[in-house]
Amino acid sequence: MTIDTGIAAAPSPRPASSGLQPAFADPVRGAQSTFRAALAALAHPGRIRTLGTEQACGVPDGLSPAMTALLLALADADAPLWLPAAAGDGIRRFLRFHNACAFADAPAHATFAAVPAGHAAPRLADCAQGDPAYPDRSTTLLIEVDALGEGDAVTLRGPGIENGQALTVKGLPDGFWTQWRVNHERFPLGVDVFLVCGNALCGLPRTTVVEN
Repeated sequence: MTIDTGIAAAPSPRPASSGLQPAFADPVRGAQSTFRAALAALAHPGRIRTLGTEQACGVPDGLSPAMTALLLALADADAPLWLPAAAGDGIRRFLRFHNACAFADAPAHATFAAVPAGHAAPRLADCAQGDPAYPDRSTTLLIEVDALGEGDAVTLRGPGIENGQALTVKGLPDGFWTQWRVNHERFPLGVDVFLVCGNALCGLPRTTVVEN
C-alpha cells in the first residue's frame, strides 16, 4: 500500500459548507491516528480493530464511519480514489472539500478504490498491480462488508500472524477468497485490502495466505 506520510501537514479545520458533514475535529491528530490504525491493521492481518473517539468524523450518506476516516486519512490530490459510478455525489463533494481528493476513472488508475455498501466491487485483477520495480504502485481496495466478527470463517497465515488468525466476515463479494489466492500468488505484485464495517476495520496485505 502506498500512503503519503506527509499527513502531519494536514490543513487546518475547514467549516463544512452547506449540506456537508465536517471532517475530523482535529485534522492532524485525526488523520495521524487513523493512519496508524491502518498501518497496524496491515501489520496484523485479520485482526479486527475499532476506531475510537480521536478518529471520529462526520460521515456522508453512503459511507460508514471507518470508511470515511480511512478516506480522509489516505486519499487526496496525490493519491486518487476510485468510487463506483453509482456512489452518491455527496461522497465526492465531501472528499473534494475536505481533502482536495482527486478521482480516478477506473480502479487500475487509482491509488485507492472504495466500495461502499450495496455496490459491486471490482475484481482484484482489475486494480493496479504495481510493477516489479515499484510493487507499491498498486491499488489499495477498501470494501464495506455486512459484518466483521460474524459470518463465514477463514484462517489467515503469513507475516504478522504467529499461529494463524481466524477471521469471520459476512458480505464479501462473490468469489473474493478465490481471487485473493491468485492475488497472493502474484506477490510482490498485487492488491492490499481493508475490510470495514461500522467503526471497525481489518487489513489484508497481499502477503497473507487464506485457508478455508
